[in-house]
Order: sequence, then structure tokens, then C-alpha cells
Amino acid sequence: METPPKAGELGTSSSPPSPTTPAVPDSFEEKKANIEKEATSVSTAQPHDQDQDLNQDQDADPIRERWNSSSINVTRYLQTLLAFLVMGVSDASLGALLPYIEEYYNINYTIVACMFLSPFAGYTLSAFMISKIHMRFGQVGIAVIAPTCKIIAYVITCVHPPFPVVPIFFVLTGLGNGLEDGAWNAWVGNMENANELMGILHGAYGLGGAIGPLISTAMVTKGGLHWYTWYYVMVGFAVLEIFLGYYAFRSATGSVYRAKHPVSTTGPPESRTREALKSKITWLVAVFLLAYVGAEVALGGWIVTFMLQMRQGEPFASGMVATGFWLGLTAGRVVLGFVTGRIGEKLAVALYLALSVGLQLLFWLIPSFVASAIFAAWLGFFLGPLFPAAIMVATKLLPPRLHVSAIGFVAAFGSSGAAVFPFVVGAIAQAKGVWVLQPFALALLAVILISWVALPGGFKKSGLDVEQKKVLKIEKERGTLGAGPEAVV
Repeated sequence: METPPKAGELGTSSSPPSPTTPAVPDSFEEKKANIEKEATSVSTAQPHDQDQDLNQDQDADPIRERWNSSSINVTRYLQTLLAFLVMGVSDASLGALLPYIEEYYNINYTIVACMFLSPFAGYTLSAFMISKIHMRFGQVGIAVIAPTCKIIAYVITCVHPPFPVVPIFFVLTGLGNGLEDGAWNAWVGNMENANELMGILHGAYGLGGAIGPLISTAMVTKGGLHWYTWYYVMVGFAVLEIFLGYYAFRSATGSVYRAKHPVSTTGPPESRTREALKSKITWLVAVFLLAYVGAEVALGGWIVTFMLQMRQGEPFASGMVATGFWLGLTAGRVVLGFVTGRIGEKLAVALYLALSVGLQLLFWLIPSFVASAIFAAWLGFFLGPLFPAAIMVATKLLPPRLHVSAIGFVAAFGSSGAAVFPFVVGAIAQAKGVWVLQPFALALLAVILISWVALPGGFKKSGLDVEQKKVLKIEKERGTLGAGPEAVV
């Protein structure tokens, strides 16, 4: 039985509500605005009350999973690492193979860049399918459906059909990657020690980005194989994903998911998606990730062509520059993942972005192959932790019940930057030259910084924690705390 709140507590009043004003706003955003407004007046009259009330709500934080709490959780976390490794291999190897695809089909920059653009439809579709798949099939559905989509695309590519067929089927790689990106980010982002775990998770993506160009370039330049031979390797990776994914998540079925999240409590998945899309936090993080992933994949995808054309590099050496960029990305995510949470996500990312802008300028303006290779690796290092940090901020600023829908959307929407912006670079490069990669990447870094500054919480380490406590207090008052999909094992 609930105890009525005492008069004078945060978000309550001793007088009855006005007949024309509902006691509890329908919208989460309205409720939060009213809580903050009342908190201001309460703190003026009784300065200790706001902090006391927020501290009392610390125990309202949902119990978080630990990755090593059971053998099944360990297996599941290893499966997410494999999924991100394969995503990184796929994204980065495509950029390294672009010059050879262009030569094989005798096409120009604009046309070959369709290989980046075509997954856009798949990423977009995944944003609106992820909740439905969770409700019907559970996490095991994601673990099987996503790599199956990629296998179909890779098998078609292996037979090297006429060029228009290849980008059409690459839509399925976008769908598969988008589903995994959203689902596993939401799951890992709500664990204990999430900053470190997210750093390792996204480090796996960066590691894939490092070995992808290394192996694929060596197969073409040293082994004398055709570019499409590489996709036999990708088929093998995706098949491994299916077997390990099914084994790890076989008990995380749709019935288990629905039992823990009945429709009568949380509403159908479509309603959670709609509510998530009404939040400005969702859109700020989505724009941040759109620009970030666009910059990351545009740099990683076109860097080989840039080094060949603008720095007069040898093919294999130019491929190694791409490997250095992705290795830097990997190291940054793993190493800085242990730094970000200790100084606060908002301040840490602002510092990383400032350093990235400086390195991007040096990469652009110093016309030396060796210097460019060094700057590219360090640029990857400081860009690396941005994606996991953004997901962490989203989990703090959004209600727990919206995490899967919102993070699924922002991850998929952001990942569409991997399709759109590399295509735009290719289209402009066709007319102006591949040098446009550098100012284009710099402009995207500016967009990233603007959207980051616009997020609430300030730059103090405790700022986001205070915002999170407000969110949890609202959810507790509404009786929806702990009803979010992130609680599902």
C-alpha cells in the first residue's frame, strides 16, 4: 500500500490540484518540467529538500545486471563482442576495397559510393522493427535475424553480380547491423560498470575495423585475389554469429520478454517508440550519432583513396593507414572508457572533440604521408569513445522503460550516417576531388560538438547524475520504474 507523500516534498503540494489542471501530466517531458520548476521554488524556501529528496531516490535505481554474474551472461556478452567485431570488419573493409570495386566494374566515385548509401534503408527499417522483434521473438530473435540478413547480402556479393545488384542487397547489411547495434547497446548500456563495458564493446568494433582493411587489402594486393573473395570470409563470420547468438540467447525468447513486460504495464512497443521520439534527448543524441558515425565511416572508408590520390601512397601502405585509424579507434574506446566515467561524460567528450578537431586540421594541412598516417591514428583514438559515451548519456537522461526503443532508434538513426555521409563524400569527390574528405569531416565534428553542448546536465561530473535522479523520481511517482526492457536478461 502506498503512503501518500508529505506536503512540502519535491513534486508534491499540500493543496488540491486545480480542476482544470491534471494532477499528473500525461507527458514525461511535461512532468519533468514541472518537477524542475517546483524544485527551484522548494530549494529557495528549504535549500536542503531537493538534494535530500533526490538522495532518497537513489534506491529507486533499477537493479543492474553484471556481465559476469552467470555463465550465460558471460556468453551473451562475448556474443555482443563478436557482433560488433563483425560490424567493424564489414564497415571498414568496404572502404578499403572501394578502389578495387571501382576498377572491377569500371565505375566512378559517385556510383561506387552507392555501396555506402544502400544500407540507409536497412538502418532506418531496423529503428522501427527492433521493439516488435523484441516483443515477438525476444533477444534471441535479434541474435538470429540480424546475421541472417547479412549472410544473404554477403552470399550475393560473393557471386559478383552486375553492380546495381550489389548495393541493393547491401540494404540487408544495414538492417542486420542496425538491429544488433540498437539491441546490444541497450543491453550493455544498462549494466554495472557500463562505461568500461561499452568501451570494450565498441573497442571490438574498432578492432574489426582494424583487421578488416588489413586482411582484405592483403588478399587483393598480396594474394592477387579478386575483391569479392573477401566476402566468403564475411559469410563465415556471420554464420559463426548465428550459432553463438542462438546458443547464448536461446532462453531469451519472446514469451520471456512479454512475461517481464506485459502490455498492460508498459504498453505496446509502438507506444514506447512514439514516446521516445517525442523526447528532445532522443533527437539530440540521434543527431550526435548521425554526425559521429558519418565522420568515422567517411574517414575510415575514404582514407585509403585519400592516401593514394593526395599523399601518393603505395596501395598496401595506404591500406595500413586505414588499419592505423581503426586501431586508434579501438585503443581509444578501451583505454578512454576507463577515463570517461571518472571525469564525467559531458566534459570528457568535449575534451576529446577539441583534440579531434586539432588532429583533423593537422591531417588535412600537413602534406606528408607519414605525418598523415600518425595523425589519422591519433584522430581515431580520440574519436573512439564518443559513441559509447553518447549511449551512456542517453541511458541517464531517458526513462528506463524507453531505453530499448530510444537507444534502438538513436543507434539505428546514427548508424545511417555510415550510409549517407560516405556517399556524399564520394559524390562531391567525383566533382571536386577526394581532398573534400577533410573539410567535410571537420564540418561533421562541428555538428557533433553543437549537439553535445545542447544536452542537459552541464559539464560537472555530477550534472548527469542529478538529471538521472530527476528522471528516476518521476518514473517512481508514475509507478513505471523498473518496467523498461533493459531489465530483461
